[in-house]
Amino acid sequence: MYPNRFATSPFSSSHSAPPPARLYASVGVETGVAGASPHRLVTMLFDGYLEAIAQASGAMKNNQVEAKCSAIGRAARIIDEGLKANLNLNSGSLAADLNDLYAYITLRLTHANLRNDVNALNECVALIQPIREAWASIAPQAAAHT
Repeated sequence: MYPNRFATSPFSSSHSAPPPARLYASVGVETGVAGASPHRLVTMLFDGYLEAIAQASGAMKNNQVEAKCSAIGRAARIIDEGLKANLNLNSGSLAADLNDLYAYITLRLTHANLRNDVNALNECVALIQPIREAWASIAPQAAAHT
């Protein structure tokens, strides 16, 4: 239906980044990395991010400071080292918009960590969830292009 819509993906970086499997493993998303398609790897990053936020929220509610900091740190690394680092900023406004969104999310995660703000964590979930759902919805088209 949209044959060239995904030809210039905002997620395919032209700069020298670590090999994808090593990058994804480095941010704590390990299960299923070997042999996963690039599309699946991004989905795993989204899922790992959402899982880390859920862990941070639970730790925050239970006054587990070390666990909260660890989980928020993991979420921030997934955003910065996994999702943001692999944007191709030369591919158009979508990549630039995602770059700005990811920067904002990192700020909100820092705020949530410093202020024990569960509402900020909820906002971070609400910002990523629609993108994760949209990404998942194009899985059949992405598979057809690989």
